[in-house]
Amino acid sequence: MELLNETIKEATRKKFEAELVNPVKLILFTQEPSRLILPDSVRGQECPFCQETRKLLEEITALSPKIQLEIHDFLAEKDLAESLGVDKIPAILIHGQKEYGLRFFGFPGGYEYGSLLKAIIQASQDKTDLKEATRQALRKINSSVHIQVFVTPTCPYCPLAVELAHSMAIESPFIRADMIEASEFPHLINKYQIFGVPKTVINETISLEGAVPENVFLEHVLRAINPQKEPS
Repeated sequence: MELLNETIKEATRKKFEAELVNPVKLILFTQEPSRLILPDSVRGQECPFCQETRKLLEEITALSPKIQLEIHDFLAEKDLAESLGVDKIPAILIHGQKEYGLRFFGFPGGYEYGSLLKAIIQASQDKTDLKEATRQALRKINSSVHIQVFVTPTCPYCPLAVELAHSMAIESPFIRADMIEASEFPHLINKYQIFGVPKTVINETISLEGAVPENVFLEHVLRAINPQKEPS
C-alpha cells in the first residue's frame, strides 16, 4: 500500500521539478524487518516506523531523478552510524553539495512531510530564506551547536521550528539540527521533560517552547554558545 496518494505525489513532483537545482542524497538508517527486535544493549531504540519511513522515502525518491536514496542498517553498520552521529532510528540525513546537518529522527508524517520537502529543496538549492542579519550572525559561530526540535505529526506549529533549525544548519557548518518525533522516543520525552510541542533543546542547556520568531530562535542559539548572554 502506498503512503502518498496521487494528488500529493503530483504536487510533490511539480514542486521538485520547479525548485530542485542540485542533486540531493537521502541517507536512511533503518533495520531490516527480521531485526526489528533489538538486543538489550540498545533497548529503548525500537523502531516501529522503520518500514513506513523507508517506504515514504522510496516514494519520494521516485518523484525526481535528482534525489538519491542510500539505505543503511543501523545494527549491521554501527560504526558508520556512530561516525555520523546517528543514535536512534529511523534516521534520515539530507546531504546536498555539502553534508548539511539536516536530520529527521522518526517518521516525518503529517505536518512534518512539508518540513521534509523543504529540507530537501533547501539542500538542493544550497540556500535558505533567513534574513541577512541572521545569516551574518550564524557565520560568526565557530563552535558546535546541536539543535533538537521535538514534534508530533499533528502539530501545525512544529514545522516552523523545524524549518528554522534546519535553515540555520544550512547556513552554518557548526550547526546540526534534528527533528525528533517525540512519541517515537519516550525516553527522550522523560529526559527533556517534554509536556508540549514544539520544544527545542540547544546544546543540552537551553530550551524554548512553541514556535517563536526567527530573531528569538537565533538569540537562544547564540545564548547556548555564550551562556552569559540573556535573550532579549
